[in-house]
Amino acid sequence: MVAAPLLLSVAPPAAAAAVRQGAAVLKSAGQAQAALRSLATEPELQRFYDRAQWRLVWTDAAARALEDAIAHRADHGLDRLSFPSSIEPAASPEALDVARTRAALRYARALAMGVVDPATLHAVYTLPRPDVDIVAGLGTALDRGDLPAWLAGLAPQEADYRRLSEAYRAAVAEQRLGNGSAPPIAANGLIRPGDRDDRVPAIAKQLAAEGYLLDFGTTSAPAPAPSHLYTSDIADAVRALQRDYGLAEDGVVGPRTIEVLTLSPADRARALAVALERLRWLARNPLATRIDVNIAAARLTYYRDGVPVDTRKVIVGKPGRETPLLSSPIYRLVANPTWTIPKSIENTELAHVGPDYLASHNMVRRGGYIVQQPGPDNALGLVKFDMVNDQAIYLHDTSAPGLFERSQRHLSHGCVRVEDALGFAQLLAEDEGVADRWQAASIGGDQTFVALPVRIPVRLLYQNAFVDEIGRVTVRTDPYDWNGPVARALGFVNGAHTRTQADAIDIGP
Repeated sequence: MVAAPLLLSVAPPAAAAAVRQGAAVLKSAGQAQAALRSLATEPELQRFYDRAQWRLVWTDAAARALEDAIAHRADHGLDRLSFPSSIEPAASPEALDVARTRAALRYARALAMGVVDPATLHAVYTLPRPDVDIVAGLGTALDRGDLPAWLAGLAPQEADYRRLSEAYRAAVAEQRLGNGSAPPIAANGLIRPGDRDDRVPAIAKQLAAEGYLLDFGTTSAPAPAPSHLYTSDIADAVRALQRDYGLAEDGVVGPRTIEVLTLSPADRARALAVALERLRWLARNPLATRIDVNIAAARLTYYRDGVPVDTRKVIVGKPGRETPLLSSPIYRLVANPTWTIPKSIENTELAHVGPDYLASHNMVRRGGYIVQQPGPDNALGLVKFDMVNDQAIYLHDTSAPGLFERSQRHLSHGCVRVEDALGFAQLLAEDEGVADRWQAASIGGDQTFVALPVRIPVRLLYQNAFVDEIGRVTVRTDPYDWNGPVARALGFVNGAHTRTQADAIDIGP
């Protein structure tokens, strides 16, 4: 039997070329993947390119969109930071792709969550943070070709953020115009009551911004022509400021008083940039019904269904006993509360008191603690707003309501005293449908608890630059000196600031 001839299949030249080209493409893709893997060493980059199957992702259009977005970073107070998205022209395509991805992720994270993790700055920080998957979001935005829209939606969208952004850009422009060298209030010579001085309008303006001159610029009506007369009202406001900052209360404006009052465009820009950063730390779309306490300004705002329905003064922690940054709901009202004095106060302010002091202040010893009984002289006043947290922080009334007349209200041991707390408790009780129970509890003399059917969230925030009740951007001093680390992380040098000096007012919480 003759064997069948062996047939050899020879590919046409064109087919062979295609095979060779395909092999080259595969080899090139493999080399590109290897290059990307060697360059994308950070976990976040590795997760991004895993999702992209280790291929190049940046088109020319996407790269231009990224560069344009980063060019407008001053809108967010980020213009002192760099987000390099390109490298030397001779770089490989893979190196350029990774550089753009790294810049995009870093810039997106700054917009969505802030440059700084507040938990690294504060021993206690329980305010909810934004929950955004930056890696997945960037990948989807590049896939869909809508990178500009995605980046624009990462920062806070509320009107207050936009107003602070506008004020920041204006302060930067003013700083550039004047080279940031001349403060608005010069420290040349003293100003005494009755004097006329060109610096008086600037002094009055800053006193009003700090809350010391309440009838100066507190409406949205056009301001009258500034007067250069240093009036008794302005002098009284200066004395209040001097008291709060540990200066001689003489009402005379000298170098130390001007140091507190002076807020150059550079200082204003710095404070506004920090304020924008602090807003980026917060979860978007806060609950519509809530209570926000601005610790820096010592003000409380109550929102109901997204609308601010009440605002009032508060007294917050003094420097050294700062009110912490918390998210903590009110779950019940306490009528005629007792006050169990913390050991930190018992072992300091009350370390040497005897039985006579305890009796005169309606205090008894119980279970190893000093307890102040209910009554109008109780440090908690006549109502306590119990909150859920492990810091023993809560809102409450006070037996010293006269302290609310002070402009600087950083005076407590950390808790928050509320102006007209009984009226505020009545308002909450009515809104929550427990007004009858609250009325019955409050007219008795014993400690009585009234549970709220729904917990009311409370956010304890810190914003010394903010939009006030009439829509003005207001910049105050930094009472706890908390802005420095944030400002430095944003690329600012240390600015002018003076820490408040807390008086030894009382032993209340």
